[in-house]
Amino acid sequence: MRPVIQLRPHQQDALTAMLAHDKGQVIVPTGGGKTMCMIKDSQEYLDACDRGIVVVVAPRILLAEQLSAEFLEFHTEVAVMHVHSGETHHFSSTRPAIIRNWSQQAYRKQLIFTTYHSLPRLMEADINVDCIYFDEAHNSVQRNFFPATEHFSSTATRCYFFTATPKHSLTVSKPGMNDPEVYGNVICNVPAPKLVEEGYILPPKVVVKQLDMVQDKQMIADRDSQNLLDTIDDNNLSKILICARSTKQIVKLLSESDFRKELAERGYSCMYITAKTGGVIDGQKVNREVFFDTLNAWGKDPSKKFVVLHHSILSEGINVSGLEAVLFMRNMDYIGISQSIGRVIRLGGSQKTFGLVCVPVYDKVGISTAKSVQAVVDTVFNQGMPAVSVVRR
Repeated sequence: MRPVIQLRPHQQDALTAMLAHDKGQVIVPTGGGKTMCMIKDSQEYLDACDRGIVVVVAPRILLAEQLSAEFLEFHTEVAVMHVHSGETHHFSSTRPAIIRNWSQQAYRKQLIFTTYHSLPRLMEADINVDCIYFDEAHNSVQRNFFPATEHFSSTATRCYFFTATPKHSLTVSKPGMNDPEVYGNVICNVPAPKLVEEGYILPPKVVVKQLDMVQDKQMIADRDSQNLLDTIDDNNLSKILICARSTKQIVKLLSESDFRKELAERGYSCMYITAKTGGVIDGQKVNREVFFDTLNAWGKDPSKKFVVLHHSILSEGINVSGLEAVLFMRNMDYIGISQSIGRVIRLGGSQKTFGLVCVPVYDKVGISTAKSVQAVVDTVFNQGMPAVSVVRR
């Protein structure tokens, strides 16, 4: 017997809107439980039909695998396929002929998990998709992803775009989610203050730390190390996500300064992950599965202190338990900032009453980052509006 899904009021509002519209955008802040909206809607859809093909699109292989695991906690008697290049124990392929043959032969109710990168392969397979969910849908406007997005928007019976951070375009030469022909209208928009008030997410607290500026390029790694350590010490943090400017900055910080040694002396473990280096935990290279299993285990351990550095891999979608604070060492667009803040406003330990957002300011990048972070927090948590990124040219 499958588990019963108990929806929160704002999730029920989203589900009601989806039942009333065959296409549309569902705007839910990070931590608001949009995945459960997809799962419940897909359950009701597949339960009501003799044959159905449901597709879930994610920006990264890791998130596609995470979504698959979450969906299959509640779905039974469905055939499952993954369309991406990552490893999975489910049947998987990116070859259109194999995808089409599997779909024709498989169980009558099908769940297909794919990425925006591999969505064109699913399009080439020429199968009749009944219902498709685009997770982190702001990714779909990218040049390489949009043609397949447009295709399924026009051919799928039901099509929904989920995001906390819509991306609009003010130029006809680039796509944006403000194109109702492809994306439909906004059918549900949940304001972040409502979720904070109802106790489903935490409010962010922004701390801008002014630090001495150092111009000597030979001292950059030492400067970054000391500034990060000062910020960690001053705010008594235990589980910290650091958004670095580049993989190069991470490598230099850990190889040309005493950062890791200083962390160890304070009782912290140190881990980082980038597309170039893969995952590294306390100096030891590990595969991604070990990295994320360790990250979640440490996040759930109230006694564990750790720092995790990344450039962009952890910004959106990935569920990480227990993170208390995010430190910005680089500026991002509104989407990147909002998604990063979303990593630390999920409900955590009993002592956690807010998600700390720290910006060490010691150069022009820090000054601009602090302004951007304040603007996003004001838009999302004070005004109750989504952080919309706008392409103007």
